[in-house]
Amino acid sequence: MTQDMHVEAVEALVIGAGPAGLMAAEELGRAGVQVIVAEAMPSPARKFLMAGKSGLNLTKNEDMGVFLNQFTPCPPALEAALNAFGPTEVSSWTDSLGQPVFTGSTGRVFPKTMKASPLLRAWIARLDGYGVALRRRWRLVGLDAGGAIFETPDGERRIQAKATVLAMGGASWARLGSNGAWATSMPPARIAPFEPANSALSLSWSPHMTRHFGGAVKGVSLCCGLYRSRGEFIISKRGLEGGGVYSVSRGVREGYELYIDLLPDMPLDIVKSTLKRRKAKETVANFLRKSLRLTPEKIALVMEFSRPLPSDLAPVLKGLKITGATLRPMDEAISTAGGLRFDGLSATLELAYMPNVFACGEMLDWEAPTGGYLLTACLATGKLAGQAASDVVRASQGE
Repeated sequence: MTQDMHVEAVEALVIGAGPAGLMAAEELGRAGVQVIVAEAMPSPARKFLMAGKSGLNLTKNEDMGVFLNQFTPCPPALEAALNAFGPTEVSSWTDSLGQPVFTGSTGRVFPKTMKASPLLRAWIARLDGYGVALRRRWRLVGLDAGGAIFETPDGERRIQAKATVLAMGGASWARLGSNGAWATSMPPARIAPFEPANSALSLSWSPHMTRHFGGAVKGVSLCCGLYRSRGEFIISKRGLEGGGVYSVSRGVREGYELYIDLLPDMPLDIVKSTLKRRKAKETVANFLRKSLRLTPEKIALVMEFSRPLPSDLAPVLKGLKITGATLRPMDEAISTAGGLRFDGLSATLELAYMPNVFACGEMLDWEAPTGGYLLTACLATGKLAGQAASDVVRASQGE
């Protein structure tokens, strides 16, 4: 530390102003703790706002056992956080910010406005009311027993806090603030390597697929190893993307083959008997379109991955093998696996090697599909870390 570096003492420090960090700050502020939130970007919660542009999926309204099964594995600290602040609590919290929610047909929960910005504005206003100070363009460059050092618009600054919460995100969407660079300053043994999660797939298409770019493939089921989904996806110039694909991308990452059932509601024997009705003069594509009501996009996928066509096409339609698929680069993934290992954290998410420093959100080594699970876990772990940090501050005050 240079001799003239500005040093500021504060009761609590939160590093990162995404959903996890803001929730930690809310818990600290609610407890009457003096807290500073340091954010590297010019504005808070940029990834949160980006996610909200297509409809902010807050959580999933389903049985808690089913909900928890989406986190595989689910370490005890994460399970405790989710049990304390799960789908019901997320919905109530959103409503308390003046943003009522509704549950869609699939159980996904959204704010009625379908946008993130009104919710974020109300949230920031609540934090302001608690006296939470948000420092923008403060980039962490060092953290040790003497405090946290930041590069700021006014030069280097050091914050000395009684309790610190780390909420610096994973390693995807670097342009929105999450680049995983913090991991290089941590002991390597404490970090599980980052990997893409909820990722689009790269494929090298033959020329005939060009006219189908942008086309949606709906009403299918996908299977890749242990991972299954029922949904839809888009054929893009670079490959496949969309919710149905994201949910099984972990299987691709783990080396399993990807299969698509193009007729998930039609049993194999019915598909077989229908195919037998094709007349010799009728093309396969025309028959698939008329008799099995396959869309042009589905037919194109069959032609792309099953030529030469086998005499028995039914198994192909019920389990089209997608060959050559790889994950898109990690920075393009919706989320990342990897991060701080739970075996190096306490039950309250405190770092084993750094007392009174807690971590939350996508910094932690957990993984879940899209559909409200990601945001709920960020909020839940942020809440747990914030509560634990406030306990540290109160204990230091002799309360």
